[in-house]
Amino acid sequence: MKEAPATDVDRAALETCRKLGMVPTEVSLPDWPYDSLFLILFAESAAAFEELTLSGGLKDLKVQVPDAWPNTFRQARFLSAVDFVQADRFRRSVAQEMARIFSQVDLLLDPSLRDEMLTITNFTGHPSLTLRTGFLEVSEARSDWALDPALPPPKFSPPRRVPHGVTLIGRLFDEGTLGRAGIAIERSINVAAERPPGF
Repeated sequence: MKEAPATDVDRAALETCRKLGMVPTEVSLPDWPYDSLFLILFAESAAAFEELTLSGGLKDLKVQVPDAWPNTFRQARFLSAVDFVQADRFRRSVAQEMARIFSQVDLLLDPSLRDEMLTITNFTGHPSLTLRTGFLEVSEARSDWALDPALPPPKFSPPRRVPHGVTLIGRLFDEGTLGRAGIAIERSINVAAERPPGF
């Protein structure tokens, strides 16, 4: 919360948790290569869309930049079984590390969709809840895909006010605590009903 990509909106949400009687406790994860878990996602998604790949239908999908789905489906056909097994073993280590953290806390609060936490929870199954807690001014659109030099993201002048939030992550099978905390935070911050003009 003290450094980027955390924002003032994230820090204000943390302060709201304090005011609600929650006790923030700093936790840390090992500095591991969490992105290597994507190998599992790529292999499983390529298997799910194998017919589309083998029929040539991938060429009809719109986004064809290097890290878009069509290319990950193609590339995954070259993954080795050994790499897949090693990635799955790593997933187990990450799940054990998350169990250690949740033996100390009830919930985690993160800047919304922070990359490594989104990756971890996608592979460990921990429930998460992302809720709007404020707004940011942005001057450029964001993409989750590698940028196509021929199609740069649009720039905004004047900057646009966009929703921003935090993500709560809960213990396995404890969605109730996650939901109760999310409702309390959302009611206290009271920005959920704000809409841009025209919406």
